[in-house]
Amino acid sequence: MLLFRINPFWCAVSAAAGAAAGAVALPATLAAAGFGAGGIGAGTFGSWLMSWSAVANGGGVPAGGLVAYLQSLGAAGLTSFATTAAGQALVAAGCLKVILEEDDDE
Repeated sequence: MLLFRINPFWCAVSAAAGAAAGAVALPATLAAAGFGAGGIGAGTFGSWLMSWSAVANGGGVPAGGLVAYLQSLGAAGLTSFATTAAGQALVAAGCLKVILEEDDDE
């Protein structure tokens, strides 16, 4: 049972706005934090996080950990745009699925 009806127009608008904002915000945030194509910048939040991770893990930064993941996103460049847009497209598809489903209680 749907507790409220979702307006399809605003669902699509919010998904598109989320994709656009994410495509701009994610790479900019990663770059500001120090995660970039050339590696993790010295004196940045990324370098602090890398140091903390190494100390917490006995001297090494774990492969597949948060630092490695953020660095791979920062180094990806335009791939981040594709990932964000694809994620928002899935959100929009899920939103539309909810809209198009028949309410069984009616």
